[in-house]
Amino acid sequence: MAEAHRISIHVLDQSQGRPAEGIPVTLEIRGLTGLWKQLGQDRTDADGRSADLYPAGLRLQTGTYRLTFDVAGYFRTRNVATFFPEVPVVFTVQDVTQSYHIPLLLSPFGYSTYRGS
Repeated sequence: MAEAHRISIHVLDQSQGRPAEGIPVTLEIRGLTGLWKQLGQDRTDADGRSADLYPAGLRLQTGTYRLTFDVAGYFRTRNVATFFPEVPVVFTVQDVTQSYHIPLLLSPFGYSTYRGS
């Protein structure tokens, strides 16, 4: 059986030096008309991860994707003000034979992301 290729995430709270648990994240793909279509939704686990937001049984396809991390609630439960209530990350999948891992390094007033491995 061929390996399933996937989209995964990892959120780290830089201000606390630990994984960010419980952050809702949504995965969407941009359609031909430019509108976004939701593919998956999850919450980060105790390690700040979601193993696979892409729907099981659906082949990964080329295109433009958007991950939206709803970080407002995460900071609110910690009584921390944040400048960014959500973090959208838009990226392209050009090679469907690869997996895509997108880490998010988060703090109340900034964030950084990159293509991980």
